[in-house]
Amino acid sequence: MNVFADFTIRVRKAVESLGLTATDGSALDLTRVLVEPPRDPAHGDLATNAAMVLAKAAGENPRQLALKLVGELAADPDIAETEVAGPGFINMRLVPAYWTDLLGAILRAGDAFGRSGLGRNAPVNVEYVSANPTGPMHVGHCRGAVFGDALANLLDYAGWSVTKEYYINDAGAQVEVLARSAYLRYREALGETIEIPEGFYPGDYLKPVGAALAAAHGDALLSKPEAEWLPVVKRAAIDAMMAEIRKDLQLLNVHHDVFFSEASLQEPGHDRVRQAIAALEAKDLIYRGRLAPPKGQLPDDWEDREQVLFRSSAFGDDTDRPLMKSDGSYTYFASDIAYHYDKYLRGFHEMIDVWGADHGGYVKRMQAAVKAMTGDEGGLDVKLCQLVKLFRAGEPVKMSKRSGSFVTLADVVEEVGRDAVRFMMLYRKNDAPLDFDFQKVTDQSKDNPVFYVQYAHARCRSVFRQAAAELPHLDLSDAALAAAPLALLSDPGELALVRRLAEWPRLVESAASAHEPHRLAFYLHDLASELHGHWNRGKELPQLRFINVDDPLSSSARLAMVRAVALVLESGLAILGVTAPDEMR
Repeated sequence: MNVFADFTIRVRKAVESLGLTATDGSALDLTRVLVEPPRDPAHGDLATNAAMVLAKAAGENPRQLALKLVGELAADPDIAETEVAGPGFINMRLVPAYWTDLLGAILRAGDAFGRSGLGRNAPVNVEYVSANPTGPMHVGHCRGAVFGDALANLLDYAGWSVTKEYYINDAGAQVEVLARSAYLRYREALGETIEIPEGFYPGDYLKPVGAALAAAHGDALLSKPEAEWLPVVKRAAIDAMMAEIRKDLQLLNVHHDVFFSEASLQEPGHDRVRQAIAALEAKDLIYRGRLAPPKGQLPDDWEDREQVLFRSSAFGDDTDRPLMKSDGSYTYFASDIAYHYDKYLRGFHEMIDVWGADHGGYVKRMQAAVKAMTGDEGGLDVKLCQLVKLFRAGEPVKMSKRSGSFVTLADVVEEVGRDAVRFMMLYRKNDAPLDFDFQKVTDQSKDNPVFYVQYAHARCRSVFRQAAAELPHLDLSDAALAAAPLALLSDPGELALVRRLAEWPRLVESAASAHEPHRLAFYLHDLASELHGHWNRGKELPQLRFINVDDPLSSSARLAMVRAVALVLESGLAILGVTAPDEMR
């Protein structure tokens, strides 16, 4: 049950019962009428903007309209009191029985509580990580992997049909450099002394690739011209790097449904890039022309020449964009257009790309291309993940020897564990910089968010183990607890916990709509804080303890509350890809 959706319907019905119309005689638009939590919980349980958004259209004074609505809402048996605040907001406080009935509904729903049909099973493609297959994944890739995976999980939970996709950048200059770097390691494996030229990949991670090539081909590749050995070495290097990437993603429990090869866009007889350009040409969105030079210092590769251009500026981009290089090959942008065109042809009208912050300047042109190709049927949301800075006890972490230049994802997961990495990568909004301190994320204290939330779940499970031991005849099943005398929960702290639980369905839908899984991490921390706070009150006030062997009825009601907290913690942590432990040592 979504409390806010429920009362939005009730408030709209109250408006309808007033018989109001717009000043032109038409029906009022009630879609803007919402019920939300008040900014200050002291003001009540719910707040509505109904009078504020309808007054002008209805030709009414907002406050006077609010007073009329309060009169209608007074007849609702679940509303204990209403108050008009400021220029016309309405605050509502519900009767305690509503909250305790809701607790029973949560237990009857079980792990389905909070799941939503908001997405209506619409297909959505979430493409994330997509690291170049030129080396091990680093900590920057780690943030994008966790964010993208959690976002995909959230959308699935909220009712979308989600495909998790990885785009393999296996075409272009970078993989050529990778192949030549691997060839040097191949020669090294055969006993040569090598030097790694500037611009090649120097990390030790290519040594196994060289050894595998030597084992498979002996010295046969040495006598072949580059045109013959390059494709062989490139394929071996890409396959080896992708195997490493899959292994790194497994460390984070990240699994993709589709691995899409960039090289496949230009397979013989299937030039998807040409098809995409032709689709834009058919809409008169391609022309030959010259671009004005960019402002400031000219890039080294700037060419003042006639080019094949896409009318990107007609769709919100800063300028038109070239699709062909001077040698007749396609630009990276042309390939990216073709890739997103392929997504669209596969049935994805909604696409989400998760990129590193260094790609921020690329967003407008890609969104312009999707808009142009799909005729406004398709939408692209690009989520940028800011940099992650690593510290240990406040000191910057040194680079990894294996990678040659950066800290690998595997280094981080090996040291602190998957749960700490996943939760902390989501405990900041994706476009905010993130400081990750190895010591802080492993401390067992309330200052460590992942420990604090996981400990809340472990505490819930501990309560149930204690209840089973001290009240062996009490039925602790969800069905039995849902039928417990929940009206006995009357303490403000208990009702506050239930109100916090009631926010979960709304939180899921708002986070999914905004593509912001970090909201779940914040919510879970708040829920854990409410639980721990109420637990501590029980130390001082024995009558509030979750288990009282002399009062099995109140114990069953409080155990129902604890079980509901555990259910929501389990659901939220599962979306984030974090375990919900039964105990912590």
